[in-house]
Amino acid sequence: MGTASIDPITLSVIQSGLQQVCDEMDLTFSRAAFSPVIAEANDRSDGIYSADDGALIAQGASGLPVFVGTMQYSTRVLIEMIATAKAAAPQPGDIYIVNDPYLGGTHLMDVRFAMPVYRDGAIFCWLSNTGHWPDTGGAVPGGFSASATAVEQEGLRLPPVRLFKQGVLDAEIYAIICSNIRVADQRIGDVKAQAAALLVGEKRLCRLLDRYGDATVTDAIAELRRRAADQMRANIRLIPDGVYRSTAYVDSDGVVNEPLEIRLAVTAEDGELTFDFTGSSKPCMGPMNSVLATTLSSVYLAMRHIFPDVPISAGAFEPLTVIRPEGTFLDAHYPRPVSGCAAEVSQRIAEAVFAALVEALPERVTASPAGSSGNFALGGFDPERGQGYVMYQISGGGYGGNADHDGLANGCSTIGISKAPPVEIMEQQYPVLYHRYALREGSGGAGRHRGGFGLDYEIELRRGQATASFVMDHGRFGPPGALGGRDGAPNRVTVTRDGVAMTPEHLSKAQDIPLKQGDRVRVETPGGGGYGDPLARDPQAVAEDVRLGRYSRAAAQAMFGVVLDAAGGVDAAGTASIRAPASAA
Repeated sequence: MGTASIDPITLSVIQSGLQQVCDEMDLTFSRAAFSPVIAEANDRSDGIYSADDGALIAQGASGLPVFVGTMQYSTRVLIEMIATAKAAAPQPGDIYIVNDPYLGGTHLMDVRFAMPVYRDGAIFCWLSNTGHWPDTGGAVPGGFSASATAVEQEGLRLPPVRLFKQGVLDAEIYAIICSNIRVADQRIGDVKAQAAALLVGEKRLCRLLDRYGDATVTDAIAELRRRAADQMRANIRLIPDGVYRSTAYVDSDGVVNEPLEIRLAVTAEDGELTFDFTGSSKPCMGPMNSVLATTLSSVYLAMRHIFPDVPISAGAFEPLTVIRPEGTFLDAHYPRPVSGCAAEVSQRIAEAVFAALVEALPERVTASPAGSSGNFALGGFDPERGQGYVMYQISGGGYGGNADHDGLANGCSTIGISKAPPVEIMEQQYPVLYHRYALREGSGGAGRHRGGFGLDYEIELRRGQATASFVMDHGRFGPPGALGGRDGAPNRVTVTRDGVAMTPEHLSKAQDIPLKQGDRVRVETPGGGGYGDPLARDPQAVAEDVRLGRYSRAAAQAMFGVVLDAAGGVDAAGTASIRAPASAA
């Protein structure tokens, strides 16, 4: 059967079936995992990849978008290594483990499993997933070493090896892993959950294949890929041909306290986009380097944000060409440290794409979102339980305003759908107390549609001693506004020890900060950038923000040019007198 002979209903059912396979893998992974960052925050993803080149076939709807390119890349590398005998030939039931960032990964904490699915003695496809492990060893608990200068300082690096051989866990390889990570006794839960997700995917996929036949499903996959490419090209043609430029900044690399530049030129021509990062900063000393797979994936996910109607498959990426950014910090090679690449640098890359295309597509592209995952790790020993722990906290921030409405408050990061674990779960599992967990009101950038608000939380260490480390961003520069909108409030971290508050030298990056009982850490995440001229904002919307306590009267007047009367209503005459000169200009 050729692709032309597949009727639309069958094609749609197979497409939904493939999606359902991935969604069930996602659900199994989260439900069975031990670590809150996976079980509660959903920092994971599952997908189906082609047998010949590892091309993406489908990915779970609730999986992290940043993994959409990296798992495709890492699966392709694994297939190539097997073909050249640099990795053992797979057998049914084998599951490979790999976290090497230079082989299509992100940072070391993102651990990938891959399993071949056999049909009639041949590999039909690969199933793969990624889960964020709370720790993989290295210099600091949690792996986010803000001062790392080599990847070995960030944790254990694994090439593709068979952790499960014909369905049986290799106890020796597992022992090596456990001997190099903290709180190793808890990892078996995540390992088994990750493997179980793949086994569930195999069962569900084989059921789909049995129903429609391998040939029909293969033809459907090819047709879906072709249609995704056509749909992406049609969307790209909405962009007038030309070159669009932007610059985004990373606060610092954690070692040298100077900003890093991401310079981007996007060329639109006849339904194709070319992304050129020439002129970006050179490889840096600290952990804010990005491996190629993450750089590619960051571009892909940015375009997914702009054109969300295009189905996820390798076809959606075919009209996108990313010129390899050799000689920059966006193409890291061994032994450059990379712990900040997936969670932070990736979001600066996406931000650069948004900034480049917002004028060309003002109705589709937003102002910049918070753009930080807020990676905060706390490692210590709990004397009450008599055991060590590694706590990993991610947090949301404000989305940028857009042509239709204000930005979302406390949204998840640009690169994923991960949500912060519930406070109750964190307090139950770790010796911490949350003194606040609230919106950071007023943090959104002013605009015709203002940016969303960030998050404001503060934790106290209740007992024992611990060390705090964090790799965040947007502490020096707030998320940029668009089309006249103002920047969102920058990230702010405050550590209080013995009653004395301090701000880290690198603002949003630090490691090994010693804490004892009663010490606190407060994080105020960025607000989103504003969209459009703030003086064009609906005065009634400004009055409502003031009524809800989001802004003071003085801020409303200073930021939006809106004067309120004694009752809290809009003073039309006063507002007009402030806005008129700007409008006339």
